[in-house]
Amino acid sequence: MPHRLMLLDTASLYFRAFYGVPDTIRRADGTPVNAVRGLLDMIARLTTDYEATHLVACWDDDWRPQWRVDLIPSYKSHRVAEVVAGAPDVEVVPDALEAQIPLIRRVLELAGIAVVGAAEHEADDVVGTYASHAGLPVDVVTGDRDLFQVVDDARQVRVIYTARGMKNLEVLTDAVVVDKYRVLPRQYADYATLRGDTSDGLPGVAGIGEKTAASLLGEYGTLDGLLAAAADAGSGLSASVRSKLAAAADYLAVAPAVVNVVRDLELPSLEEAGAQLRPVAGDSRAELERLAAEWNLGGSVRRLLDALDLRG
Repeated sequence: MPHRLMLLDTASLYFRAFYGVPDTIRRADGTPVNAVRGLLDMIARLTTDYEATHLVACWDDDWRPQWRVDLIPSYKSHRVAEVVAGAPDVEVVPDALEAQIPLIRRVLELAGIAVVGAAEHEADDVVGTYASHAGLPVDVVTGDRDLFQVVDDARQVRVIYTARGMKNLEVLTDAVVVDKYRVLPRQYADYATLRGDTSDGLPGVAGIGEKTAASLLGEYGTLDGLLAAAADAGSGLSASVRSKLAAAADYLAVAPAVVNVVRDLELPSLEEAGAQLRPVAGDSRAELERLAAEWNLGGSVRRLLDALDLRG
């Protein structure tokens, strides 16, 4: 089997599992396990269908890094449950999901699935770094549009988009991004900066929506190119657009650093992280099977083990 790396935007997936799998699926004591089971089923299916040989569950060590908040205070502010001085803020997470996250980490560990995060960075930045330097074909699995910027046919990087559910997965290549948004993947971060994104608390440029953002990038190539045209009295940029860009000058000066994923983190190599998928054996397999029985994870753990056994 040719080597292929799969990068999971893990929080995106376990949130989707939590809301997509009935919360009536519980341990005998009533503890919900729907997110755990849903995530394991996703991993089993995705790694099999897309023939992944390597897998990294990319983790939000800091889901709202302070350096991004310092640049744009509204960044993800609507999702803050508690502000914590000197540490990552507490995100709004349903109690029934919060209770399952330690078990998710434990099951991934026992299954030999690499979990990688980075201090003061989001999972998106881990994805961006691995996708940019992996040296082998990459599938990024996410339900968030932010990561469309890493799609790159030349590097064989695709996004498997889960927003419409596991029965309606969409594989994004350069052509698909262009067809959907009329911008190239490498322009997507600039497009998102101009358009804004309410789900991330990014205001965008008032009066510039998706169509206008795509049109401007089609003409000027990049945000820098657009701003250079705005500063050039002799360019053909309309007075209306100049005015809108001028009004958003402070935002545009900092937004690219927030919107662009980091691609140069110091992360363990795929070998160091243990990213290659292998059958689970010995004590780890016995413990997984024990947990499956104790926590009512049986079918999902069995499907994951079967998928990993194919890597033998």
